[in-house]
Amino acid sequence: MIDVFHDYQSERKQNWDGIAKAQQNHLNLGKTYHKLLDRFFKSVVPTHMKVLELGCGEGDLLSELKPRSGVGVDFSPEMIKNARKKHPHMTFIEADIHDFEIEGTFDYIILSDLLNDLWDVQHALNHIKKYTVPETKIVFNFYSRVWELPLSLAIKMKWATPVLKQNWFSTMDVKDILYLTDYEVLQSGSEILCPIYIPVLSPFANRFLSKIWPFNFFNFTAVMIARPKPKENKPHAKVSVVVPARNEEGNIPDIVNRIPEMGLGTEILFIEGGSSDNTWQTIEKVIADNPDKNIQCARQNEKGKGDAVRKGFSLATGDLFMILDADMTVLPEDLPKFYDVWQSGKAEFVNGVRLVYPMQQEAMRFFNLLGNKFFSIAFSWVLGQPVKDTLCGTKVISRKNYEIIVRNRSFFGDFDPFGDFDLLFGAAKINLKIADLPIRYHARRYGETNIDRWRHGLILLRMLVFAAHKLKFI
Repeated sequence: MIDVFHDYQSERKQNWDGIAKAQQNHLNLGKTYHKLLDRFFKSVVPTHMKVLELGCGEGDLLSELKPRSGVGVDFSPEMIKNARKKHPHMTFIEADIHDFEIEGTFDYIILSDLLNDLWDVQHALNHIKKYTVPETKIVFNFYSRVWELPLSLAIKMKWATPVLKQNWFSTMDVKDILYLTDYEVLQSGSEILCPIYIPVLSPFANRFLSKIWPFNFFNFTAVMIARPKPKENKPHAKVSVVVPARNEEGNIPDIVNRIPEMGLGTEILFIEGGSSDNTWQTIEKVIADNPDKNIQCARQNEKGKGDAVRKGFSLATGDLFMILDADMTVLPEDLPKFYDVWQSGKAEFVNGVRLVYPMQQEAMRFFNLLGNKFFSIAFSWVLGQPVKDTLCGTKVISRKNYEIIVRNRSFFGDFDPFGDFDLLFGAAKINLKIADLPIRYHARRYGETNIDRWRHGLILLRMLVFAAHKLKFI
């Protein structure tokens, strides 16, 4: 078996060495494909991360990702020589993917067009585990079996880079191997309907048709994002609960009395937003009346819950950020459930869901409920992960991951008056594991809702189109 493996690897090494030496473009047909691949990987891998690319070739994709620290591994001496010459600011190592040894762990590990060429995918995935942490994301793309015959013909016609006999995996095959090697699939899909450039047709096909059934069945490459399955709980964290409050005077004392202590301690931050009642004065009074509790407060400079959440997070001193709406339609006593899910490692972003358990009468009007169900289906499709309730105010994210969202916020811009979508879109963009947590939704006991269902419904519709443009039809 060892001799067969060495023969297999030696044959492939000679093939890729030959390609590196020849510098063949094969009628330039591969250039369009690799540009489209670069665009996909840039859309899912944030800049300034620690990135390891396995089967890096000449390092062009790794360089495009603009990592804070980039390491490429390839078994072809000629490919590595070219990579070091083209991208001297990064590290390239000549080694076999099945048994290489390097130092450190990485935020992202890339395997682009590699699974089809490996001798033992299961062994390789087990081997790379030592270079991961619980937050590491593994990003794959691999040829779709639908294109087995067309690709073979293109190679024979010298229209594509010559490759040797390939592993042809279905998406389910790869999911099964990931399951066996203790990885969890976060997103799965396909890309690139037309891998060669045809004016007008290929840009339209690759940007739009490739995302829609039944056209996506014919896409050239499958794509997948996974992470190591959590095996142990995360260390306990200090919690910051941000409470946006506008015209919520009657709820403030109850909020302070009912938010429980969690983790290494709980900080409460009230962010008051131009109330017409005595909300601000009530906040100041409860702080004075509760000197034993860690309570802070601030007033918004701008308007909207989104601005209040961002201000609260900027002032927070905890390691884990929570949002609690001041109307207490989600009970403060439910917050430990969110903490437990995050601390278990089962999710990196915990999103409350009001649409599972029966609601108290008048908790949510019929058209609001209908709209929430529609938007949950639509946004789940756009985000690539199931999100049953986009507008539940209670959400949980670590400081570390929130800071990554902030660094990448320019991708979306300042678009969200609610605050929910800034976090949801940002979490999806950096591939966090999102988990829905069902909670009981209660009727408001004081004041009136700040939501106008028709006006805000139109805003949601615009944001759905915006998200599809930014995340789906890239």
